[in-house]
Amino acid sequence: MLLKYPTQPIPIQEISVEKNIRLFIKREDLIHPDISGNKYWKLFFNINNYLEDKPKNPLIITFGGAYSNHISSISAVGKLSETQTLGIIRGEELEKKWIDNPTLVLAKKNGMNFKFVSREEYRHKEKLTEILQQEFPNALIIPEGGTNENAINGIKMMLNNDTKDFDYLCTAVGTGGTVSGISEFCEDNQKVIGFKVVDDDSLQNKISELTTKRNFHLTDASYGGYGKINDDNIRFINDFKMKFEIPLEPIYTGKMMQKIFEMIDDNYFPEGSKILCFHTGGLQGIAGANKLLRKQNRNLII
Repeated sequence: MLLKYPTQPIPIQEISVEKNIRLFIKREDLIHPDISGNKYWKLFFNINNYLEDKPKNPLIITFGGAYSNHISSISAVGKLSETQTLGIIRGEELEKKWIDNPTLVLAKKNGMNFKFVSREEYRHKEKLTEILQQEFPNALIIPEGGTNENAINGIKMMLNNDTKDFDYLCTAVGTGGTVSGISEFCEDNQKVIGFKVVDDDSLQNKISELTTKRNFHLTDASYGGYGKINDDNIRFINDFKMKFEIPLEPIYTGKMMQKIFEMIDDNYFPEGSKILCFHTGGLQGIAGANKLLRKQNRNLII
């Protein structure tokens, strides 16, 4: 087995708040230095099942944008398993300037090859997938964000005896895989909140197709749109790091935690509630975010 279940428990840290509730964060970002957070679990069965079959000329293909945590994680899996990887990257303009992109530079160092496609082509990933599967019949093609049935089953690993006593389970939502897995496998009395970092009205239906339960609620935490970082986001992330010594990235977990603190201030959670948030990793994205912020002469993420 390539990706292994950790021998040490993933730490759960309490975050002090000035309300009669208890807030905790599960540090899935610490599971692996290069395959971070929920990406590790989304890939757990996808990668292990594929490589255990010993395919001829193994190749892992996936999709992602310029600063994609998923692209970074797949490239790290390729390096770890000595398997060739191919990233289908959104944006033809990046072909001549990927060397300026920290995420793509890291992926290339890990041995990943790139195919840059237009945003129009990228919108039709189902068609692209069919073409790629014909060209590379032995390849494992993993969708953008890694969300599929194997990924949902992998997310189950984020839940254990240590997570059973919480009233609320919280996670950031991009493609919907993580919140679907948490919803499907959590305890019957637990409520699940997904914090949408992308303005996508189809997520409710998509998640409903991925989980048999209806114990989840989605709330907007996009703060202006996917990948948009405002000054309040930066301030919150930096204050959080200084106060609790926990780094947050600005696209997913940072926005989720900021929204949770706002909900706590608004008395959303009943007194006595125990809330568990999942840190889904992605800290590699901070370098790319700071590069953009530096160009805009704005404060950086520490």
